[in-house]
Amino acid sequence: MTIIGWVQIALVLGCALLLAVPVGQWLAALANGRLGALAGVDNAVLRAAGVDPARGQGWQAYLMAMLAFHAAGFVLLYAMLRLQGVLPLNPQGFDGIPPYLAFNTAVSFITNTNWQAYSGEAAMSHFSQMAGLAVQNFLSAASGIALAFAVIRAFAAGGVKQLGNFWADISRVTLWLLLPGAIIAGFLFIAMGVPQTLEASATATTLGGAEQVIPFGPVAFQLAIKHFGTNGGGFFGVNSLHPFEGPSALATSLQIILQVVIPFGLCLTFGRIVGDRRQGVALLAVMVGFVLVATLGIYAAEAGGNPLHIAAGVSPLQGNMEGKDLRFGQALAALFTATTTGASCGAVNAMIDSFTPLGGMVPLFLIQLGEVLPGGVGSGLYGILIFALLAVFVAGLMVGRTPEYLGKKVQAREVKLAMLAVLVLPAVILGLTATSLVLPVAIASLQDAGPHGLSEMLYAYTSAAGNNGSAFGGLTADTPWLNVTLAIAMVLGRFAFVIPVLAIAGSLAAKPRTPEGPGTLPTHGPLFIGLLAGVILILGGLQYLPSLALGPIAEHVSMIAGTTF
Repeated sequence: MTIIGWVQIALVLGCALLLAVPVGQWLAALANGRLGALAGVDNAVLRAAGVDPARGQGWQAYLMAMLAFHAAGFVLLYAMLRLQGVLPLNPQGFDGIPPYLAFNTAVSFITNTNWQAYSGEAAMSHFSQMAGLAVQNFLSAASGIALAFAVIRAFAAGGVKQLGNFWADISRVTLWLLLPGAIIAGFLFIAMGVPQTLEASATATTLGGAEQVIPFGPVAFQLAIKHFGTNGGGFFGVNSLHPFEGPSALATSLQIILQVVIPFGLCLTFGRIVGDRRQGVALLAVMVGFVLVATLGIYAAEAGGNPLHIAAGVSPLQGNMEGKDLRFGQALAALFTATTTGASCGAVNAMIDSFTPLGGMVPLFLIQLGEVLPGGVGSGLYGILIFALLAVFVAGLMVGRTPEYLGKKVQAREVKLAMLAVLVLPAVILGLTATSLVLPVAIASLQDAGPHGLSEMLYAYTSAAGNNGSAFGGLTADTPWLNVTLAIAMVLGRFAFVIPVLAIAGSLAAKPRTPEGPGTLPTHGPLFIGLLAGVILILGGLQYLPSLALGPIAEHVSMIAGTTF
C-alpha cells in the first residue's frame, strides 16, 4: 500500500460524498413531487400515460404494480433476445440468443442483477444492447429507487394507508434523474475516449503485420447507466477491464463515483424527508465505514502479494497484480471492487478470480451482508433500514422496553417480517450452492478443485441472490442448470426480499409518529451507528462463516503451506 494509493481513494470517495448532497436534495424533491420548473412537463407526461400522482397506492397495490411492470419487461426482453437475428441494428449478423441463456439474461436485467453468462461483443447486437439491456438498466434502477421512496414515506408519515404511486415514482426517477445523469456521464465518457458508434468493428494491422478485428459499438451511454443505476452489465465480456470501457484512471474514477452517488444520496434523502437529517447521516456513516474497511482489506491483501511468488523471488513490493489493469494499480482496483460489490453494481475492473484468497473473500462477504453497504440504488437504503429496525429491536430487548424507530413502535409483526427478509439471502445462497456442489451437472462447470472451486460456486449464487452480477470467474455459467438456478436466485433475491419490506412499510405507515421520550434510544449518534454495524455483521454475515472457512479461508491457509488449486 502507498500514500499515493490512499490519496486516490480519498479523492474519489470525497468527490462521491460531495456529489451525494445535491443528488440527495433532488431525490427528495422527486419523492415529494416538487419539481419546480419541470412540474408542467412532468404533469403532461403523467396525464398522457393516464397516471394520477395524487392517487396513492397501499403497499399491496404498490407491490402488484411493481411486479406487473417487471413481468411485462421480462416478456419483452426475452422475446427481443430470442428474435435478435431478425431485428434491426445487427451489423454483426448475430443469431437469436438460445432459450436458457435468454431466460437467464432477461431475469438478470429486470432484477438489476445484470449477471452475464455471455460476452456482449460476441453475442449481443446493437439493438439488443440498446433497446433491450440498456432500457432495463434504466427501469430496474428506477424501480429500486421508487421502492425506496415508498419505504421512506412510511417512516415520515403517520396514520396513512398509502405509500405513493408506483407509476408516478418510476416515471419521475427515470425522466428527471437517471436519463439526464446518464446523458451527462455518457458525454463525459465519450470525451475520455469511450466509443459510441453504430459500427460493428474496425480492422487494424498489428506490429507483426497480422490483421486484427476490434469490436465496438454504442458503449459510452450504456457504460454511464451501467454504473449510475448500479447495474453492472458491461458492453464487453470483461466489463470495465476492457480498455474501451476503462480507457483511463479518470474514467475509472468516474465509474466509481457514479456507482455510489445515488446510494449515498438516498441516505441524505431519507434524513430530509423524515425531518431529521442526522438520521440519514448516521446511515451514510455506516455505509462509508464499511466501504473504507472493505477497501482496506482488499488493498492490504493484494498489496501483500502471494507468499509463493515472494518465495520464488518476486519482489514483495509488487504485490499481486494478476488480473488487474497495470495502468491503475491496486488502489483503484481495491476501491472499485469494494464499491461495486458493496453497491450491487457488479461491474469489475479486475478479475476477482485472480485475487489472493482473502482479497477475494472481502467482495464475497460484502454481497453476503445483504447489499446494503452502500447497496444498489434504492435497494441499499430499504435494506439497511431493515437492519436498523432489527438494531432497535435488539436494543429494546437489552433495556426491556418497546423498541422505536423515528417515533414508530417496532412490534412483533415488523420484527418477524424483517427477519423473513434477512433470511431470504442465506436460504437461497447456501441452499442452491450446497445443491450444486453435489450434482455432477453443476460440478462440471467448475474450473478449479478444492476450496477455490467452492468459492467459484458460492460466489455465483451469492452474486445472483444479492442482485450484484459480478463473477468470481472460472465458472462455465452458460449451462441449463446454472442459467435456470441462478435466475431463480435473482428473482428470490429481488422480489422475495421486497415483499416483506413493503409489508413492513405498510404497517409502519399506518402507525402514528410519537415524540421521543426520555427512554428512547437516539438513532443518530455514534452508539447507534456502532450497534447498526454490529447487527449487520452478526445477523447479516455470521451464517456464512462456515462456507467462508471451507472456501477462501481454507485456500489462504493452504497457500501459506505451499498448496494451490
